[in-house]
Amino acid sequence: MKKYIIGFALFVGGALALAGVNGFFAYTNTTEFCISCHTMQWNYEEYKETRHFKNRVGVKAECADCHVPKEFFPKVAAKVIAVKDIYHQILGTVDTQEKFEAHRWDMANRVWDKMKATDSRECRTCHDYEDMDFSVQGRSARSKHEQAPMRGKTCIECHQGIVHYMPDEPDDYDEDEDESEDEDEDEDEDEDEDEAEDD
Repeated sequence: MKKYIIGFALFVGGALALAGVNGFFAYTNTTEFCISCHTMQWNYEEYKETRHFKNRVGVKAECADCHVPKEFFPKVAAKVIAVKDIYHQILGTVDTQEKFEAHRWDMANRVWDKMKATDSRECRTCHDYEDMDFSVQGRSARSKHEQAPMRGKTCIECHQGIVHYMPDEPDDYDEDEDESEDEDEDEDEDEDEDEAEDD
């Protein structure tokens, strides 16, 4: 009898622990939680200007959709790494817009590197080459999306600065070939073409 009681207690304890973890993840994945930090207000205002926030079909990508993996263990890892944001909030590293802008290049590149390493995993929750109807895309977008899988390109390599402002390159930045500016111009052309088609 005693072993059944212990087993039942362990089961209930495990269920409660799992519910607590899921509740924690659900709460900390909300945009309201993300922007509760003072330093996230500038990011939020940028996000509100984009199609990921408001668009003609009413589909919204929240903070966690782009920054938190859906799979359990990668999600846990992301939450652990995110502790550094709380640390820097307390430390005052980016507690003013001036400080935030001074660190924007480094912060953006860390996110871009992470996304490249996972083949833009979070982007692919909503976007997938195989599900794209290239016939309704603008000329430039169609050409790039058709070639991207064959060239081993991942989303973030071209789509930088579509939700948050592009950071200014530091004076000592040195790279033989930087295509991001050209890609942004191409994307603007694609959006103009899409808007023209909508009209």
